[in-house]
Amino acid sequence: MKILGIGNAIVDVLCRVDDDFLIKNSLTKGTMKLIEEVEFQTLSSSLNIQETISGGSIANSIVGLSKLGNDVGFIGKVNNDDLGQKYEDGLKKENVNYLYTKKVEPIPTGTCLILITPDSERTMCAFLGTAGKINDKDIDPAVIKSSEITFLEGYLWDKGEPKKAFDKAINNSNKVAMSLSDQFCVDRHKEQFLELVKNKLDIIFANEQEILSLTNSTSFSEVIAFSKNLNKNIIITRGEKGAVAIKQNEVFECPAKKNLKITDLTGAGDLFAAGYLHGVINKLSINDSLIKGTELSAKIIQKIGARI
Repeated sequence: MKILGIGNAIVDVLCRVDDDFLIKNSLTKGTMKLIEEVEFQTLSSSLNIQETISGGSIANSIVGLSKLGNDVGFIGKVNNDDLGQKYEDGLKKENVNYLYTKKVEPIPTGTCLILITPDSERTMCAFLGTAGKINDKDIDPAVIKSSEITFLEGYLWDKGEPKKAFDKAINNSNKVAMSLSDQFCVDRHKEQFLELVKNKLDIIFANEQEILSLTNSTSFSEVIAFSKNLNKNIIITRGEKGAVAIKQNEVFECPAKKNLKITDLTGAGDLFAAGYLHGVINKLSINDSLIKGTELSAKIIQKIGARI
């Protein structure tokens, strides 16, 4: 297996809303908020659902990698309920090896409301459900060792049990890639994330806001200087300014695609990571890997949802 993803197994529920809906419900545009089941039911009751898919940040990337013809797998915890079965079926339909055996759990399968405003920005409200209960017992070291790269998400640090799964995966991996996931996530775990970046990770994905926060930088040049001091592959997406990869003392840049009809930014970073990792495991150059990531990201933001 080329890449194994481990992350929150979340059924994504896509809905279009106006800015007033966010204000009314005290939601900050462009962020991810963890909510409980009651709040999820309250919010969803007044929404017009457009699509449901087997989602979660890492799962989106893994499906993208599968679409490109790569041998990939995913571990994420769901309940043995209707949504859990739909989640598993959805990944298998995309030729992803789903490497978790469902069991009856006391709480439902996780769900995420993805609220898309007219400017195509997405705001997420996630009820983690069973996904937030993944633990070290759900991680098989033999499966981890059979994969060239293990791809993890920063969201796994938001709860105690998932962190044990995260640590076990890292300690058994051949090579580790990680997405910083969200600026609020970075702010909550800055010290631990810095330790991971410096000592545990090989490939790091971040957007500009996340990496500025992580490094306590006030300018992008400070981020470059920080990254050059590490023997890592750090990849930063910068929206309209394109993407940058830093490896040792070298800096590689790729411009963003122009004149796109942007429909929905959901999955832009996830599919960028898929394209870049496709380049890594197929031994493309860093420049070509950036180009592939940019191509996939440009494609996904011109449609609803995170599936190419």
